[in-house]
Amino acid sequence: MKEINTIIHIHAPSEIVWETLMNFRDYPDWNPFIKSIEGKPVKGESISVTVQPPDGRPVTFKPSVLKSDDQKEFRWRGKVMVKGLFDGEHYFILTKLPNGSTAVNHGESFSGLIVPLMRGVLQKTERGFKRMNIALKERCEQKYKATKNNSA
Repeated sequence: MKEINTIIHIHAPSEIVWETLMNFRDYPDWNPFIKSIEGKPVKGESISVTVQPPDGRPVTFKPSVLKSDDQKEFRWRGKVMVKGLFDGEHYFILTKLPNGSTAVNHGESFSGLIVPLMRGVLQKTERGFKRMNIALKERCEQKYKATKNNSA
């Protein structure tokens, strides 16, 4: 088993972060790692996800949604070809902070026979997560700033 776990603090409320994560249609506009998600973020549903790690080719897979808890957690599980070969459980966990900001824990747990052989892929994937986190932070903070300016 191998886990990639990243955390970023976003100076915006969890409502804005959640809305940005769930607005799959806009992913091509801001997300450098997850190029698209098609389907509904509903537990038990199958979605289609296309990712493109840095210096890698786009890969599309069809995971099942495990959890979609409003403003708290979005999680799916996917596999490459057959279960047990190279499986991943991807997650976003949002935590409201006392100052009104949001901590986003973004990661994935990998398991399967070929995980030990996928070191290079996993390193690229971690870089992709970090790039996505930075882009998510920038987008959410811009949205929050715009809403604050409009209400002033």
